[in-house]
Amino acid sequence: MGKTADLTVVLKTIIDTLHKEGKPQTLIAKEAGCSQSAVSKHVNRKLSGRKKCGRKRFTNNRENRSLERLVKQNRFKNLGELHKEWTEAGVKASRATTHRSVKEFGYSCRIPLVKPLLNHRRHQRHLSSAKGKKKWTVAQVEKLIVQLFKDADFIFQQDLAPAHTAKSTKSWLNDHGAGVLDWPANSPDLNPIENLRGIVKRKMRNKRPKNADELKATVKGTWASIPPQQCHRLITSMPRRIEAVIKAKGAPTKY
Repeated sequence: MGKTADLTVVLKTIIDTLHKEGKPQTLIAKEAGCSQSAVSKHVNRKLSGRKKCGRKRFTNNRENRSLERLVKQNRFKNLGELHKEWTEAGVKASRATTHRSVKEFGYSCRIPLVKPLLNHRRHQRHLSSAKGKKKWTVAQVEKLIVQLFKDADFIFQQDLAPAHTAKSTKSWLNDHGAGVLDWPANSPDLNPIENLRGIVKRKMRNKRPKNADELKATVKGTWASIPPQQCHRLITSMPRRIEAVIKAKGAPTKY
């Protein structure tokens, strides 16, 4: 005959209370709705719980606490980053184990709500820019990028941050014959290069260059390590980005 389920906390409390009142085990069993054998084992402290089923956990409490500290240090880290840092610390765990452990801590994956601030005028420019590029195909985007980087005649693309629109910056670009592509303010969702910059930033998070030369070398090396397939995926996302901006009527999108 198989083993019965463990006594619940409520049943144990009832048994303890009735036992302290001097009730016989037969009556206690009847009141608690369990067998006399279970009452007897509990009273005699022999029932400490059945042996747990399932595979033993791969990580211990110390390793779990280290993961929780990583989560608390930066709540904006994604699961991949957490898993990488945790395993680099010597913990042997799969990505699924990392995900399960994070959920057990009470955390869940969310997309940050912070989006670029767009007033009415910027909404309209954002929407107008998307409509102007609505008929762009992936092939055209790829052709444009090849043209941009094919020879020494570059077209520079940047947002409207104060550092980019300063007189000294404009003067330098003009002196060096660098044309600037017209682009609406606060529109990272229309620029897949922003995603590439984010990838470089995440890859460099654990790097510690000591001077400007090391920083330049690290940035170049990190940039070169990004596979062409990843760049292609960002390029092929342009039609979806443009459609999302038009659908949102110029408001920020998930991109």
